[in-house]
Parts: sequence; C-alpha cells; structure tokens
Amino acid sequence: MFGVAVNSIVILVCSLLGRFCLRKIPERFERILKKSIGLSIIYVGLKGAFDNERMLLLIMSMVIGAIAGELIDIDALFNKAGRWAERCLSGGAAEMSVSGGAFSRGFVQSSILFCSGAMAIVGSMQSGLEGRYETLFAKSILDGSISVVFSASLGPGGLGVAFSAISVFIYQGAITVLSGFLRNVLTPEIVREMSAAGSLLVAAIGFNFLEVKEIKVANLIPAVFIPALYIALIEPAALKLAG
Repeated sequence: MFGVAVNSIVILVCSLLGRFCLRKIPERFERILKKSIGLSIIYVGLKGAFDNERMLLLIMSMVIGAIAGELIDIDALFNKAGRWAERCLSGGAAEMSVSGGAFSRGFVQSSILFCSGAMAIVGSMQSGLEGRYETLFAKSILDGSISVVFSASLGPGGLGVAFSAISVFIYQGAITVLSGFLRNVLTPEIVREMSAAGSLLVAAIGFNFLEVKEIKVANLIPAVFIPALYIALIEPAALKLAG
C-alpha cells in the first residue's frame, strides 16, 4: 500500500497548493490551461486504449458497462458523495459553500480521472502482485501536476479535487489488496484489456475538460471490469461448451 499512499498524499498536497497558493490565476489562463489539460488527457487516454488487442471485447465492455452504470447511476452516487463532503466542509461558511456544484464537479471529475486510467490499474496490480511501485510513483507526478492546475482553476471547488485523494486511496488500495488474492487469475491479457477500457474513460474525461459535450463518465466505470469477467469466466465456459 506504500505506492497507493504516496499517490494519495501527492494529490492532496498539490490540490491544496493549487487551491490556496495559485487561486489568483486570471480567467484567460484558466481557460487555456483547462483546454491544454483536456487535450493532454485525451492523448493519454487514446494512447492507452490503442494497446488493446480485442477491439470487439472493448466495444462490448463499453456497451455493457454503460448499461450497468446507468442502471446503478454511479454518477449520481459520486455527486451525492461530493455534496455530502461539501456540506461537511462548509459548516455554514459562505466561502466553503460552493455555488453551482463546483466542489462536486471537482470531486467527481478528478476521482474518475485519477482512478480510471491504465496507470491506476496496472500500478496497483504491480504493487499487489510484485511489490513494485515505479508505475504509481510516475502516476503521482502526473496526478500532482494536474491537481495543482485543476484545483486552482475551480476556485473554492478546488477542494473537491483534494478530496478525490480519498477515492484514489480506496480504489487503488482495493485493487492492490485484491490482486494479491487473485494472483493466479489476473493474467497479463486481462490486465491489458482492463487498462484499455480504463484509458478510454480517461479520454472521455478529456472531452469534458474541453466542454465539447458533457459525458457521465462515472456511469461507464463498470466497463473496466467487463474484460476480466469475460476472459476469466465467460470465455473458458464457452470454450468448454463448444468442445
């Protein structure tokens, strides 16, 4: 869990730095910085998605994952968690009561961004399976850089970015612990296809940064886990029946 803890702490510290030390960024710089981050995120996401070797499985995962996520309405749950944290923080203080749900947006978007990527999945698995932290350390540098700019651009809502450190710790910590128990199940093929699906979600976050079209990326999160279910369980059963 060492790598997971470092990643979470870096996000927390950098978010607070951006919120309280860089909050005077002029609006024109804020806009161009968000666009540049959005383009960078789209590039990183698509680059990871192109690593997949089963295009039909990726498409199937996105479709099934979208249906499951919409039925559960994960986006609403994330927003509810963000609003709850905002109420706990505000304590009636006007400055902490973030208008327009900026706190929730910062919490939701940064949580998905930091948790959905290939580095989050692969890095956590490497930590649990092999005790290697290099990927999570590299991810910490990227997440920290994004946290500074993102939290500064959101104003009071930047505190939502800081609270995403909790989501990162829980999510990546769970993958780290579970990967230790599932050592014989998580093959390189499963990890690759899960990472590709996660990377596609990261690209969607980039489009949200560009404000092209708002995508409820949280409702697509189940797509990340469909490849593991298919390759580990459904595919062997189908082959056995065919044989």
